[in-house]
Amino acid sequence: MLKGINPLLSPDLLAALRAMGHGDEIAVVDGNYPALEHARRLIRLDGHGIVAVIDAILSVMPIDDFVPEAIFRSTVGADAGRLDPIHQQMIACCARHEPERKVVPLVGEDFYGRVKRAHAVVQTSEPKLYANMILRKGVIYPVA
Repeated sequence: MLKGINPLLSPDLLAALRAMGHGDEIAVVDGNYPALEHARRLIRLDGHGIVAVIDAILSVMPIDDFVPEAIFRSTVGADAGRLDPIHQQMIACCARHEPERKVVPLVGEDFYGRVKRAHAVVQTSEPKLYANMILRKGVIYPVA
């Protein structure tokens, strides 16, 4: 345990977050996602839901503000506008940390292709379907 660090941030997850550079992406996926097949680096956080894991990650990782879109979610089928309750919870969590950033829906292969290119994939035990998110890392600005 570390002071000020969310205990959901396991040693492997902290190492991956620290190793990521500006513009690298991390995917956080539900328990049904084919993470082993899609991940370059797989980090398992069994027993935890996606919202708690996103909250933990965003407590230490800045989101990229050099690009117009840096937070993405999967969709229910091809319906990019549909928001299931889990999507609303994920969006609300992101808004608490990054109120100026929109969560962008990505349909099917657009989402899967981006996951496959991600620096790492974090697999949760989230039971709700289509509960998947991609976060693009930003920078920590120097103190002037």
